[in-house]
Amino acid sequence: MSLYCGTACRRKIFWCYRLLSTYVTKTRYLCELKEDDDACKKAQQTGAFYLFHNLAPLLQKSEHQYLAPQHSLLELERLLSKFGQDSQILEDSVLIGCSEEQEAWFALDLGLNSSSSINASLQKAEIETALQGSFIKLTKALFELNVKDASLLSTAQALLRWHDAHQFCSRSGQPTKKNVSGSKRVCPSNNIIYYPQVAPVVITLVSDGTRCLLVRQSSFPKGMYSALAGFCDIGESLEETVRREIAEEVGLEVDRLHYSASQHWPFPNSTLMIACHATVKPGQTELQVNLRELEAAAWFSRDEVATVLRRNNPSNQQQSGAVPFWLPPKLAIAHQLIKEWVEKPTCSPLPA
Repeated sequence: MSLYCGTACRRKIFWCYRLLSTYVTKTRYLCELKEDDDACKKAQQTGAFYLFHNLAPLLQKSEHQYLAPQHSLLELERLLSKFGQDSQILEDSVLIGCSEEQEAWFALDLGLNSSSSINASLQKAEIETALQGSFIKLTKALFELNVKDASLLSTAQALLRWHDAHQFCSRSGQPTKKNVSGSKRVCPSNNIIYYPQVAPVVITLVSDGTRCLLVRQSSFPKGMYSALAGFCDIGESLEETVRREIAEEVGLEVDRLHYSASQHWPFPNSTLMIACHATVKPGQTELQVNLRELEAAAWFSRDEVATVLRRNNPSNQQQSGAVPFWLPPKLAIAHQLIKEWVEKPTCSPLPA
C-alpha cells in the first residue's frame, strides 16, 4: 500500500511539474540572464538575433504577411566582418525573450550609434541586400506580423529606443553603461541604476447601455474611429484617469467603470495600454467634444459596430465608400475592447 501511495504521489508531482515547468523555467531563466552578465554572454553564443536599423526591424515578405528572420551570432559576426565592422557592436544587443527550449532571443540595431560602440552605423541598403530583407517601420508592419513576432519586435523596439535615449546620467551628465542583457543602465560615477520604464495609458470604451462612443484624432488613418485614450497623470489612480479623460475630451461623467485587459504598445514610445469599459447614465449623453484633443466623436449602435467588425478589410472598403467608418485592426487592444462590448453587452463590474 505504501509503495502504491509513493508511486501515485510521484506521478502527481511529475504531472504538476510538467504543467508548471515550461513557464516557470522560462521565467527564471530570463531572470538569470538579466542579472548575470556571464550567463547572458553564454546565451548569446547559441541564441538568435532580430535585426533593426534605426529602430526599423528587418523583415521579409511572405504572401500576405511579414516574417521576422532570426540570425545566429556566427552569422552576425560574418556580416560585420564582410562590411569591415568590429564585433563590439554586439554589445549593444538587448535580451527580448526565449523559447521553451531556452534559446535566448536578442535584438540588435545596426543603424544606431551608441556610446558603448566604436562602430559607425552600417548602411541600410547594403544590409538589406546581404540579408535579403527590408527594414520596415514597425508602425507600417505591425498589423501584418504574426502575434509572436509582433510582441517580440514591439518589446525590442521599445528597449532599443530606451537605451538610445538614456546613454547619459540625468544626475551627473556622465555616460551610462548597460548590462549585457539590457535590463538596466548604470552610471559608473555614482552607481545610480536606471531601468526601462513604460508610461501607463487608459483606453476606455464609453457606453450608455445601447450605444458606444467612438472618437477620432487627427493623427488617425482616414476614416478610423477608436476608443478614448489618455496618459495617466502623476498622482492619479487608474479610475481617476478614466473619469478625467472622459470629462476632458467629451464632457461626460462616468457612472460605472470596469477593467477589461492590458497591452504593451510601442507607439509613440513604450506605453502600457489599460483597457476599460465605462458607462454613463442614459439621460446624460450629450457630447461636448474638446476639439483641441479630438477631431470628432459620435455614438454608434451595437448593430452599426457589429457590421463594421464583420468586414474583412474595413479600411479598404471605407476608402471605396462601402462603410462609413472602420475600426482598429485585431491586434490592437482597442479592437478587442470594442468586440467585447458587441459580444458581451453586460460586463461584471470590478471595484472602481
